[in-house]
Amino acid sequence: MLIRFTKMHGLGNDFVLLDLITQSLHLREDQIRALADRRQGIGFDQLLTVEPPRDPNVDFRYRIYNADGTEAEQCGNGARCFTRFVRDRGLTTKTRITLETRNGNIECKLEKDGLITVNMGPPRLEPDHIPFRADHAQITYSLEVPRQGLIADPCEPETVCISAINVGNPHAVLVVPDVSTAPVEKLGRLIESHDRFPERVNVNFMQIISRSEIALRVFERGVGETLACGTGACASVVAGRLQGLMDERVEVRLPGGQLCIRWEGNDTDIYMTGAASRVYEGRLQI
Repeated sequence: MLIRFTKMHGLGNDFVLLDLITQSLHLREDQIRALADRRQGIGFDQLLTVEPPRDPNVDFRYRIYNADGTEAEQCGNGARCFTRFVRDRGLTTKTRITLETRNGNIECKLEKDGLITVNMGPPRLEPDHIPFRADHAQITYSLEVPRQGLIADPCEPETVCISAINVGNPHAVLVVPDVSTAPVEKLGRLIESHDRFPERVNVNFMQIISRSEIALRVFERGVGETLACGTGACASVVAGRLQGLMDERVEVRLPGGQLCIRWEGNDTDIYMTGAASRVYEGRLQI
């Protein structure tokens, strides 16, 4: 079976998009892992599928699969690419669309300058909604991780300070003095699979440059470090705002480029604005 696909990226966070409205396909986890292989497959951080909505008030169903084959609840960079894709493919002529995701509906808007704004909804801070094992909600938590792999002496656990936030998927946010020297791979992997996060977690390493600018590196659940993460940028700004460290509008510098995140606080929605680019199209033999 030949299936048409499109390769896209949002600030280097790369995706394969499949139109499952005009064509039909069901992929197993092992097939997704094979396609995600950057040497023997196409290579991507996530596979995104465009499907008919189950709710008549929604434009499309948006599904996200990590490179390890597991299904994710949300992806902000992917939502921008999704919006660009359905417009380019003529699946819609709207400049505002509503997408059904595993974790609720989100709204996307194509701006006049070509950038795309996604309303990510309000953050969830209650531990049960993240999910995160804690007695009650706090702005920051102490988390013990094994020292092994971080320093020479592995005998005692290392305690790190994190914020735990759900912005459609779970995130742990750490403030670091310099993202360029942060142990993203080693510490990210330890926190991602920490037993206090029963569904695993995305791990964000945030350097505060000013009240309106941060630098960020993200270790994504089921993927590893990526060049950009939209939900990670949102979660990090929420964490910084809750700690009184930044303003309502923040430029987030990621290895792949910049995002603008706006959050007024409390139960208001988070808005993310950034670019989405098409790389190439092809046909895939399944």
